[in-house]
Amino acid sequence: MNCVYLALGSNLGDRGEWIDFGIRALTALEPLSVTRITTPIETVPLGGLDQPAYLNAMISGAWDGTAIALLEACHQIEASTGRTRAQAWTSRELDIDIVRFGHQLRDGPTLTLPHPGLRDRTFWARQIVELEQHD
Repeated sequence: MNCVYLALGSNLGDRGEWIDFGIRALTALEPLSVTRITTPIETVPLGGLDQPAYLNAMISGAWDGTAIALLEACHQIEASTGRTRAQAWTSRELDIDIVRFGHQLRDGPTLTLPHPGLRDRTFWARQIVELEQHD
């Protein structure tokens, strides 16, 4: 089992409902045992595009599988909302990022761990602190 941190973000439609949908879908994954969920926070969009503000939350849990299997599961959940990956940094109903996967360090074409955005997204750091305060 690997301790995982997953970030969820939404800036289209009912953002709170999309975050809740993502949490429900992740909780339903049998190899994932969700242990904590942060309070959602609103953040400004990254990437320089003019778009609505994001609502973000993070979960921690234990995953019994590979990092690639978790990534594929996250992509399937995103796809179920209509998400496509045609262009980076665009608005979306739901985005799920693997922020940390145990102590794995990985720099591959499909997955980098920890997530490279961790150093630039101070709200992720605050959410990790919130999750770790309860462990």
